[in-house]
Amino acid sequence: MTKARLDGLYLLLLGSVVFVLLGAVLERTAPAPMLDFRALYYPARCLLQHCDPYNETEVLRVYQAEGVYGSSDTAKERQMATRYVYLPTAFSFTVPFGMLQWGPAQLLWITLTAGSLVFASVLIWNIGANYAPVISGCLIGFLLANSELLVIKGMCAGIAIGFCVVGVWCFIRERFIPVGVLCLAVSLAVKPQDTGLVWLYFLLAGRVYRQRALQTLLTTIVMSVPVIIWVWYVSPHWIQELHANVMAFAVHGGLNDPGPASTGAHGLGMVISLQAIFSVFWDDTRIYNPASYLVFAPLLLVWMFVTLRYRSSPERTWLAIAAIAAFSMLPVYHRQYDAKLILLTVPACAMLWSEGGLTGRLALLVNTVGFVVTGDLPWSVFLGLIPTLHLSGTELSNQILTVVQVFPVPLTLLAMGIFYLWVYVRRCYEHASTPALQGRAEDLRINASGG
Repeated sequence: MTKARLDGLYLLLLGSVVFVLLGAVLERTAPAPMLDFRALYYPARCLLQHCDPYNETEVLRVYQAEGVYGSSDTAKERQMATRYVYLPTAFSFTVPFGMLQWGPAQLLWITLTAGSLVFASVLIWNIGANYAPVISGCLIGFLLANSELLVIKGMCAGIAIGFCVVGVWCFIRERFIPVGVLCLAVSLAVKPQDTGLVWLYFLLAGRVYRQRALQTLLTTIVMSVPVIIWVWYVSPHWIQELHANVMAFAVHGGLNDPGPASTGAHGLGMVISLQAIFSVFWDDTRIYNPASYLVFAPLLLVWMFVTLRYRSSPERTWLAIAAIAAFSMLPVYHRQYDAKLILLTVPACAMLWSEGGLTGRLALLVNTVGFVVTGDLPWSVFLGLIPTLHLSGTELSNQILTVVQVFPVPLTLLAMGIFYLWVYVRRCYEHASTPALQGRAEDLRINASGG
């Protein structure tokens, strides 16, 4: 192993240590720890007791009977823990945790969250280190060192993203294919809104990748059908109840409302979809949702057309995945911790940096900015400094503060996606035109020689 690879590996390991240790410490001292895991664990416990996991009252009964957090919770925390907003497919992964008591289940979840993300990071560094080991180690180490929210809140995004990255690595490297299929299937079952577009790439990219995508889909179906039937049996109206639970959080001023009046969309763990930007100007779902789709749709269509039109290669695959990893955060509800999916941009960034030139420098710039503005610690510092600024409290200063908090992440992700899409399209076009140019040059040579 070269010195550069060792240095890159040390940076990765340093970020991993900070992620695990600081996350564990903060989880023990946070005012509302493991809140997202509670929202998965107690509905699973409810389902195991053959009661309706989408009925807040029935889940609350199970939640209070456990007596772990019930006496110290606020009303908002109880609502978040007992209103289930995931698809039934997630039960295929969470029911085994529901079979355990809270202590062992919590420890296993934290271990799996940290372990899957660190392992996925090592795999991605292994790819990026072939081009720029120190740059790859620095970027990935920084991302890990700024992912404590995944541990503190027990976010399922950590497991979904970690498993997705493992699946992508297995497919591109053509190794441990059954493991890759299973990992990506679990990721789709738990958080399809995070990793569904990554899966779409493999469906569109060609025969071998399409086979992997279809195997993943079949595995997801096999995993999910039994629990869907189970849920439908104990909760015949789960679709309406799920919709009601989602809307309870998304109402104007609610926890998941992206608008300025939201009680939970801003600050650490903020909403990062394009709706958060458009809602600053038009706080109306009938405007900011279509506006977000209109920005996203043309970019997705270009990406899909190029993926279908041109044959894949490892280089172009990483560029395509880098673009779609950034774009995945933009059209629908996502929060800051979901953006850890941009871990998938590191191989493309390292590859472009190793080539030198303006494109390489731009790649490093967009990745550096992207990793900083989606990091937990930079936002913790910034949000902690706001009260010390002694802003005047006027309408203008409040608007400026809102823009400074809301705009950086979605705009950076949009810029990152557009940049990698531009490079992806250009590389595909250059590859397609090169054989034709070579053939034309050969014809001219033959004609010139009188052949």
